[in-house]
Amino acid sequence: MVEVHLVVGIGLIAANLVAGVWGGYSWLERKPSAGFWYSLRIAQATVILQAFLGLLLVFTGHPGDELHILYGVLPLVVSLLAEVIRLGSASQELGELDIHALPPERQTQIAMAILRRDTGIMATACLVIFFLALRAAGTSSAF
Repeated sequence: MVEVHLVVGIGLIAANLVAGVWGGYSWLERKPSAGFWYSLRIAQATVILQAFLGLLLVFTGHPGDELHILYGVLPLVVSLLAEVIRLGSASQELGELDIHALPPERQTQIAMAILRRDTGIMATACLVIFFLALRAAGTSSAF
């Protein structure tokens, strides 16, 4: 089980780095990327799987260092907070606008602004998770 936790941890680090860089590039270039959203969901799945595996290890008698556990839980918290922030970003962009009353080109501009903001939020979260996971790996007895 420890080996699986280690392998998934390496996958978590790689997946969040890929998603963070991909999303950051997409955000900087102002080019939406469907592939980024797929990579983001894969990265989030690794975070959930790794947290689950870590909990299993703790409950089956493999207590980890408290700092390692903290760095293991924080990526889950960061991911959830980023989703909450992302959900609120659309309402910030729209404000009091009646989107249906706007011309189609303005609707598209607003949608693109929302998508860009969401991409930036989630890419930043992936990079934060990447660094937290590196720190968790550094506190692990496996390295």
